[in-house]
Amino acid sequence: MTFFRSMLLFIPAAWLVAQTPPPAASPAQQAPKPPVTIAPAPPPQTAPQVPPDKVIITVGDRKITAGQFDQIADSLVPEQYRAAAKGPNRAQFADNLVRMMILASEARRQKLDESPAYKTAAQFQAENLLASLAFEQINKNTKPDEATLRKYYEEHQPEFEQVHARHILIRAQGSPVSVKPGQKDLTDAEALAKAQELRKRLLAGEDFGKLATAESDDAGSGANGGDLGTFGHGQMVPSFEQAAFGMKPGELSEPIKTQFGYHIIKVESKAVKTFEEMRPQLERQLGPQQAQKTVEELVKKTNVTLDPEYFPAAKPPETPATPPAAK
Repeated sequence: MTFFRSMLLFIPAAWLVAQTPPPAASPAQQAPKPPVTIAPAPPPQTAPQVPPDKVIITVGDRKITAGQFDQIADSLVPEQYRAAAKGPNRAQFADNLVRMMILASEARRQKLDESPAYKTAAQFQAENLLASLAFEQINKNTKPDEATLRKYYEEHQPEFEQVHARHILIRAQGSPVSVKPGQKDLTDAEALAKAQELRKRLLAGEDFGKLATAESDDAGSGANGGDLGTFGHGQMVPSFEQAAFGMKPGELSEPIKTQFGYHIIKVESKAVKTFEEMRPQLERQLGPQQAQKTVEELVKKTNVTLDPEYFPAAKPPETPATPPAAK
């Protein structure tokens, strides 16, 4: 198993990069929620359930069982690569493994595994793999304590704020949003003037939802009265986000310019996620930082020497002082 996992480091992962294009976002949205669909989504493509000791790949006299295949796939990072290798792309991933094993067999036939270069590289790859496994184990066993989590939450509380808002978009020339059939392609000045006129009508008492349905060039949210739902920081384009998070509930914005056109924003409500709601995310976020601290402690406890002539600019890690000899 060690051989397969260490050799996997040489397999290019580019074939796993191709993803299904994300659904179209509502204008101003950077990280859209998945669209609501009436038909049920197709089930994920997962490998058939077989005993882990069943041989599923044979290359010459070499065999890989289902359990070994899963372990190899589990060594991939990031997570979407693992999911693809064990799901929709498993046949392609298996083909890569077969090619790797055939090439490795050819290398042994040519006695390339007896060369000093190979032995040095193999030793490094083994160390690299072991280091990765050690860090994974440390990360798994290291959890931020309650005080650390609460301190981070209190210091970053504004980041956990959420806004529920509506908007009306008036498209301007150059916008990636399509012009509605039968409508004029408004210049920037014309779009701004229209947005200002709609804002006056809203201030005079017209219903925001009805006006958004009738006038907004964002077809997605316009059909729902301009409702964008609830979003957090980083989900909208910067100028839109800055305006929305700077407003009070019930407030109506001036026309806000983005690459899509001019937006009139109405904030319905604002809230901050509680500590308990954020706890799982904070644990995932701070866990690796705690693990890294553990690694640094291991480094400090180890005597390390770097040749100052060969590494003139390198600063070796601090090593513990040598205790005086006992008398």
